[in-house]
Amino acid sequence: MTEHVVVEKDKGILTLTLARPDKKNALTNAMYGKLADAIEAAETDTAARVILIRGQGDMFTGGNDVGEFAAIAAGGGRGEQHVHRFLRALVECSRPLIAAVQGRAVGIGTTMLLHCDLVVLADNALLSTPFVSLALVPEAASSLLLPLRIGHGRAYEMFALGETVSAKNALDWGLANRVVPLDRLYQTAGELAARLAAQPVGALAATKRLMRRADALAAQIAAESECFAERLRTAEAREAFTAFAERRPPDFMKLAS
Repeated sequence: MTEHVVVEKDKGILTLTLARPDKKNALTNAMYGKLADAIEAAETDTAARVILIRGQGDMFTGGNDVGEFAAIAAGGGRGEQHVHRFLRALVECSRPLIAAVQGRAVGIGTTMLLHCDLVVLADNALLSTPFVSLALVPEAASSLLLPLRIGHGRAYEMFALGETVSAKNALDWGLANRVVPLDRLYQTAGELAARLAAQPVGALAATKRLMRRADALAAQIAAESECFAERLRTAEAREAFTAFAERRPPDFMKLAS
């Protein structure tokens, strides 16, 4: 539901709030669409100089809605997958992107941070990318960006073993700009957003364009998306999502290699 993303604009700052706290802010197809719409529209909106992404409740986001994954794994389908629009919007966004993260940031909750220009973590933040545990592969160009940021070994642990990264380690590894007490999270992110909003938009956009190769990121996302779609329809994925629904550990050993 689109009301699960709250869009607010004030003093040059466009704030996008994930507002589904009863479901751990898990992202649905409709939510991806609303996020993509807002980020795309900001490109031509002179009143949206900076974009701030945050989550309601005690968690940034639990990642993609597992129910939607499970439906695809079971042979179901859906219309346009707005996640692709959302990822494209992140890659092409010329506005500064800031994330304010509290609690868990799972899957795309972590990989989207690689596209943010500033990341502020609450001291209780925990980042994880457990794609392989769900019989899937990384997305959002994270298979390229995360090893570049933190090294192959650490990135592989996060992907293949689903290792959780604390706020302190995330800061030490270069995944975040600030770690602050939880009660100062939104204030700190807002202050940084206000400082960026006061900077010249053209110079910020040109600097971002020089720092990022959008074509390489788009190509990596395309390759990941193709593999991701294939993986969603495998026996491994069906076992992963069936086990999730049945609240038991998956048994991949029983499947033929």
